[in-house]
Amino acid sequence: MKKIIRITLLVLLIVCVLGTFVFLWNKSKPKEIIYSTEEVSIGNIEKRTVATGKVEPRNEILIKPQMSGIISDIYKEAGDKVKIGEVIAKIKVIPDMMSLSNAQSRLERAQIAIEQSKKNFDRDNNLYTEKVISKEEFEKTVLQYNNDKEELKASQDNLSLVRDGISNNKTLTTNTLVRSTINGTILDVPVKVGNSVIQSNNFNDGTTIATIANMNDMLFVGKMDETEVGKIKIGMPMDITIGALQDKKLSAILEYVAPKGTEENGAIMFEMKAAMKLDKDINIRAGYSANAEILLAKSENVLTIPESCIEFGGDTAFVYVLKTKKPQTFEKKQVKTGLSDGIRIEIKEGLKDKELIRGAEITEATTNLENEKK
Repeated sequence: MKKIIRITLLVLLIVCVLGTFVFLWNKSKPKEIIYSTEEVSIGNIEKRTVATGKVEPRNEILIKPQMSGIISDIYKEAGDKVKIGEVIAKIKVIPDMMSLSNAQSRLERAQIAIEQSKKNFDRDNNLYTEKVISKEEFEKTVLQYNNDKEELKASQDNLSLVRDGISNNKTLTTNTLVRSTINGTILDVPVKVGNSVIQSNNFNDGTTIATIANMNDMLFVGKMDETEVGKIKIGMPMDITIGALQDKKLSAILEYVAPKGTEENGAIMFEMKAAMKLDKDINIRAGYSANAEILLAKSENVLTIPESCIEFGGDTAFVYVLKTKKPQTFEKKQVKTGLSDGIRIEIKEGLKDKELIRGAEITEATTNLENEKK
């Protein structure tokens, strides 16, 4: 019995030794590395840059009152469309007491003058009829009478303008009505009924009654970094993506790049503007955030490979071309590269269409991920 136990233990010991030896031998063997392969293909490469900004009307017109006073009525609100001359608001005039007093005094003097001129006219008219005075003297009386009538009318209009802002002469446009100066859409009405407003003068810009813009003439206004601004030029086409209209892309043409940059968060940024081409069925609002894609360069029908397959040594680029599949063997080959879009790169020399090149190393994690996708 003891002999059997000894033999059994000896056999187990030998098996353990042999197992350890085999394990260590397998572990010391060089592990074969397997790589994925990528096919050289013909395609298009586009290099683009992106600018962020917003959509704005080309011109925003500020409507100012022609006289000071208090807003008595507002006839329009933001979003309404208006035409040239259409009334937006009405102003109630608060007259200056000195101007009002002068206007009243002028009217009183004109009334006194016209009463005297009327008496002179009636008297001289009778004398002229009886041929007591000459025609020349009578014409002077008539002229004075007509002048005094005009002065009375002018003084009445002046008093009406000073007191009410409205002229009695219907051929004159009243300054109490604030009118639109362009055809467009009202963007904002920053005043309310009862607000005091002042007219524009040398010392004050005046109160804005409304902001109006032509919403059919819109611009993309954005900023671009100094590293990219040197690559763009006036007239370049752009694709505009508006944040509120994710499924829509609008075309635009670059028409302005600022000649001077401004520092923002440590970077030098240059303002740019592009005229947008609007579709009739799209409602664009001023202030929408937007991104602009600008096509900097394009190569069509060229050999392309993933840029991650390129290895660089100084100024030289290399790839590894597949020679045999099992076992995998690769040949290092120098290539001449061209345009890149950050994902794929153009190959000008060194490769042929449909050739297979070395990609990323296949690891256990990569295999599991590919199996999960399947």
